[in-house]
Amino acid sequence: QAQGENLRKMILAMVDDLRVILVKLADRLHNMRTLQHLPPEKQTRIARETFEIYAPIANRLGMGRFKAALEDLSFQYLEPESHLALSQTLKKRRKISGEFIQEIQAKLEEVLGEQGIKARISGRIKSVYSIYRKMKAQQIDVDQVYDYVAFRVLTGSVKDCYAALGTVHSVWRPVPGRIKDYIAMPKPNMYQSLHTSVMTGHGQPFEVQIRTNEMHSIAEEGIAAHWQYKEGRPLQTGDAEKVVWLRRILEWQQDLKDPRDFLELVKVDLYPEEVYTFTPKGKVLSFPRGATPLDFAYAIHTEVGNRCTGAKVNGKIVPLKYVLQNGDIIEILTQPNKVPNRDWLTLAKTSRARSKIRSWLNATERTKSVTLGKELTEKELRKYKLSPALLQDGEKTAPILKKVGLAELDDFFAAVGYGKITAYSFVTSLVPKSELKEVKPDGRVTRAFKKALGLGHRAVKVRGFDDDVMITLGRCCNPVRGEAIIGYITRGKGVTVHSTQCPNVGRLMYDSERRIEVEWDARVDGAATFDVKLVLTVQDRQGLLAKIVSAIADMKANIKNVEATTAEGSNAHIRIILVVKDQAHMNRVISGISRIQGVLDVIRARR
Repeated sequence: QAQGENLRKMILAMVDDLRVILVKLADRLHNMRTLQHLPPEKQTRIARETFEIYAPIANRLGMGRFKAALEDLSFQYLEPESHLALSQTLKKRRKISGEFIQEIQAKLEEVLGEQGIKARISGRIKSVYSIYRKMKAQQIDVDQVYDYVAFRVLTGSVKDCYAALGTVHSVWRPVPGRIKDYIAMPKPNMYQSLHTSVMTGHGQPFEVQIRTNEMHSIAEEGIAAHWQYKEGRPLQTGDAEKVVWLRRILEWQQDLKDPRDFLELVKVDLYPEEVYTFTPKGKVLSFPRGATPLDFAYAIHTEVGNRCTGAKVNGKIVPLKYVLQNGDIIEILTQPNKVPNRDWLTLAKTSRARSKIRSWLNATERTKSVTLGKELTEKELRKYKLSPALLQDGEKTAPILKKVGLAELDDFFAAVGYGKITAYSFVTSLVPKSELKEVKPDGRVTRAFKKALGLGHRAVKVRGFDDDVMITLGRCCNPVRGEAIIGYITRGKGVTVHSTQCPNVGRLMYDSERRIEVEWDARVDGAATFDVKLVLTVQDRQGLLAKIVSAIADMKANIKNVEATTAEGSNAHIRIILVVKDQAHMNRVISGISRIQGVLDVIRARR
């Protein structure tokens, strides 16, 4: 959480004055160069943070030199053995590579000069980390990396860039699929260049990057080269609009209040491999690889995203899960009554789309919680012969809201709906407990009211709270009476109860403010039932399923569903959903099934 909040502050400060990030990156580069003086655990932590946050930020802002230096230094501490082995191999090749670089550089100067193209040419061995990344991506070892040498051609004009590309291809054979035109279609970080890979007559590949001097300055220094600063002059309003990434941050940081959500989305947005798509009118929109029509829709407008039902790609209708491809012409399909759902978070890949979806879901859940909280509070007032009109009396409600640290009555209702505060606490703040006289309602009315509100599972109660807290058993673990349990306040659902063995508990427990103590309610002991899913591995033979079903019935457990599938060999899998009274009852059933001849294994499936 602290890391996310620090990142938020740094990026917001960067939007106001870009010199903030220049200082931060320079400071981080200095720290990485002196990292050897720190303990190993600190070295790893700082190197990982540098690799995951600072190097990608430098890349996003077009600061190629910073990015390469930070990546190589991080790699040195995160993968020391790989870094050492690769560095030693490259050192051995450096002499041979040096001769090769001189030869190709001289040839480039000769052929470009013949065409009247004035250019500055330099050659280099690629950085250690960039070669390592290529090895990982292509699953090859260092001996199979051939194009580890790159040349840079800097010209005076865009026209000369394309002329130089043609000249290079007239001398050396280009490698198919390796020509990239970032001049016509710049990267979001303003990077522009022509890239090509070519092959010598001896089969030695190398890369050539061709760009103007101005483009090179931006490629190396990024936005630091894009604006000229005057003494004491911050980044002017509107300057940030020139950088797409900064504009995105300004938009979606406002939608995310949780620093961890902010950190997650920044990390997602820092690692894009771009896909270039087109609107029907020919406007180019770039997205990270894996993006879907939802990302495209939200890039156009929030309301287009919220109403999106699908898309036409190159004239054909595709579903929301379609993955955008380079060159796709996309038209978004919408319906007025369509709204986002939580599954969209798994489909969307861009930070903008995901933040807008989260924002809509949070607002909708709050609206539901406010409505529910108001109903519960009014019911609680009537329960003690108090008029719901008291809620409109600002003189009486204001001190109560101030006491619990809330600004408006709707905030209080939302807290009641979320299960954070009870309606009863509001009543006792208005009237002393000693003066309250409860009206016993008709039992049928109470049951109907609870059913209408969906107050959840009554086998569990929240310690220190009355019965009006919404309670739901977690579907991820389906806890059974007798198990150790823990509660977690869930937006719009009150308290969700999890088994302490639930695989999600470890993740949920990071948010201690939403954790709450719960216990099995002894008042309904034996009255409640619980669904349990069992997965059996059995010998695939006739009559065995009937024996299992009969044994379950003998142990007084009901069967809600049975599915049987054939496994490899002579075995089969049987999935059974049972209704049991408690953990002891469940254990008896599992034990009884396990004793049946032909049953090889019985496990309880949490989901």
